[in-house]
Amino acid sequence: MINAQLMQMVINASNEGIVVAEQEGEDKPLIYVNPAFERMTGYTLDEILYQDCRFLQSGDRDQPALMTIRATLENGGSCREILRNYRKDGSHFWNELSLSTVYNQADKQTYFIGVQKDVTVQMKAQQRVAQLENELAQVKAELAALKMKSGSNKI
Repeated sequence: MINAQLMQMVINASNEGIVVAEQEGEDKPLIYVNPAFERMTGYTLDEILYQDCRFLQSGDRDQPALMTIRATLENGGSCREILRNYRKDGSHFWNELSLSTVYNQADKQTYFIGVQKDVTVQMKAQQRVAQLENELAQVKAELAALKMKSGSNKI
């Protein structure tokens, strides 16, 4: 069995941000974040202790992913969503959040564990691919229109 000190070393060594929130109360306050979360967001544990995670969305609270996350917080279970979050400096990043409910022996929700991965590079690459695909489709349409206009299949 892994002892508490070794477990803390593992969590601290993780490249993914790890947060723990209490189930109690409407706000589900944060009671722990690991160093990777601090590096990812620019916030320290002391700055966000006992706050809810909504500060990470700034005013960007209409994201579809948040509906799933809210349902998980309300009903338990787990989910994995990608959403825009904001660092302390105001810059945004894409966060792949895996959220899981922790239950006690009486099957009562007690905590939520969030594992956060910054997927900004991947999201920007996907957006660029989509942009290039749109541009290619436009060029193909223009080429087809030119062919039709010239009355020939050869250009």
